Amino acid sequence: MTLYEYEHSETSTAPAAAIWPLWADTDRWPEWDAGVRSVVLDGPFAVGTGGTMTMDGMPPIPFTLTEVTEGRSFTDETRLPDAHLRFEHVLTDVEGGTRITYRVTIDGPDGFGEQVTSDTPDAMRALARLAEAPSRV
Repeated sequence: MTLYEYEHSETSTAPAAAIWPLWADTDRWPEWDAGVRSVVLDGPFAVGTGGTMTMDGMPPIPFTLTEVTEGRSFTDETRLPDAHLRFEHVLTDVEGGTRITYRVTIDGPDGFGEQVTSDTPDAMRALARLAEAPSRV
């Protein structure tokens, strides 16, 4: 097992109030993350709620929301037989918009972390563009 840590930020002209609903409505995750086919949440977008994410070519992956600060941040964790994944998502107000930050910590096999995070910048840029679009409803 290897500890892998990754962080990436993007700045959006959209306010946090436009980005947060795109996170909290997990049905919309495939709109901005090309690798995600579907996300099913088994309850409200709140601490302790579990769900499953289906990625291209993979079986559903279970996750649990372990931190939710309405409008600002959330953390989800996944425990697999050979890995523990922790994804932090944070919105910070900056002049002219919002900084979107993802922090990922993975305790797993060599090379697994890079594979998991390889499309993160693309997904974050797509999230920012979607939030900035005039008709994001």
